[in-house]
Amino acid sequence: MASPSQASLLLQKQLKDLCKNPVDGFSAGLVDESNLFEWSVTIIGPPDTLYDGGFFNAIMTFPQNYPNSPPTVRFTSEVWHPNVYPDGKVCISILHPPGDDPNGYELASERWTPVHTVESIVLSIISMLSSPNDESPANVEAAKEWRDRRDDFRKKVGRCVRKSQELM
Repeated sequence: MASPSQASLLLQKQLKDLCKNPVDGFSAGLVDESNLFEWSVTIIGPPDTLYDGGFFNAIMTFPQNYPNSPPTVRFTSEVWHPNVYPDGKVCISILHPPGDDPNGYELASERWTPVHTVESIVLSIISMLSSPNDESPANVEAAKEWRDRRDDFRKKVGRCVRKSQELM
């Protein structure tokens, strides 16, 4: 089990690496310089997707036993997406606790493993924005719209994108 100091050292290293070598598509930093366990992330809507041109803010909160357990990620910007709960919490396999899925939807290999980093998590979220999974949605209404009323879905996402641009 990782001790809080191990988690702190790892998060400090990941922050330093991201500052030295920024990754296209997002920026990340600490919400408060005194707390390595809470990060502010801005994801730029992926090109050629409905989210293109948007700036979506999120908070990534790490547990004390990181990297043995996954962080939680919650958008603070409005995001209409099948894999984002109405409260903004992101629902993707790699953020689910390690081991077998009690519901049988995911393989253990699809869930959290300690090799994931802030970069791999955010890149997975960017991928999620590009390719919604409506098979096991966090937001059932968004999933229904994605499947059955794509024009309505596009309009709602467009509003979210415009709103995110106004807040920048």
